[in-house]
Amino acid sequence: MLENYLPILVFLIMGTLFGVLPILAGRVLGPHRPDSEKLSPYECGFEAFEDSRMKFDVRYYLVAILFIIFDLEIAFLFPWAIVLDEIGMFGYFAMVVFLGILVIGFIYEWKKGALEWE
Repeated sequence: MLENYLPILVFLIMGTLFGVLPILAGRVLGPHRPDSEKLSPYECGFEAFEDSRMKFDVRYYLVAILFIIFDLEIAFLFPWAIVLDEIGMFGYFAMVVFLGILVIGFIYEWKKGALEWE
């Protein structure tokens, strides 16, 4: 019974080694030359100038949500394109409705100015 778990144990050990050994090799073999630039705080390409608990503009979240929505749209398009021959006209028109709803939402967001970054 325990021999059934041996491949899982080997997989876990090899996965751990492949994850930990490159990190250890980088620490041991890599050069260590710290300077003021490398040790300075880095935040989005500019020096931190306010409290870390400052509020972000709502537009930041709107752009993030829009990115997720349109990223998911593309994620649904790939499997649909692969099985388009098998699902026939019903699948085609279902995707046309799906894309139409997304286009209407995109036009709405465009008209409201959510895509403008001032």
